[in-house]
Amino acid sequence: MFEYPLSLNEHNLPYPDTMHPIVVHFVIAMVLFAFLCDVIGYFTRNHRLFEVSWWNMFFATISIFIAIIFGQFEAGLAEPYNAVEPVLNLHTLLGWSLSGILAAITAWRYVIRSRNPEKISIYYLAAGLLLTVLVGTQVYFGDELVWVYGLHTVPVVEAVKEGLLQ
Repeated sequence: MFEYPLSLNEHNLPYPDTMHPIVVHFVIAMVLFAFLCDVIGYFTRNHRLFEVSWWNMFFATISIFIAIIFGQFEAGLAEPYNAVEPVLNLHTLLGWSLSGILAAITAWRYVIRSRNPEKISIYYLAAGLLLTVLVGTQVYFGDELVWVYGLHTVPVVEAVKEGLLQ
């Protein structure tokens, strides 16, 4: 296909293994843990959990942009074949959308925290639930890219290089 100015390994990457899944797992864990802390804090009235939730959302918002940078870079190096392109495009679109949604919900959380750090609304919890569902959907598409389509796995990289996958 194309010649890259970087030296690529058997995974078609300039470094030992994919970085996107490593970074994105921090985002997933922080978002899910933040939602769990908010739910438990809401029902037990333990406002200290709201502080834990806030910091998890804050760092998840920063981390999602790092994950997207690695994801875009690695998707470009993957040389996706025809069957994988729709899933990769959907994963990319949802990833960028999630970055905006997460940033907006985190900003909302900041406003809530600034006004009264000991309370959150049921509407915020609903938004957290929606975010959790979207993150779960994104995880599904990411898993599909690796476990079904084999992006950046050695056999698939070799098959693409040999022209066996179009």
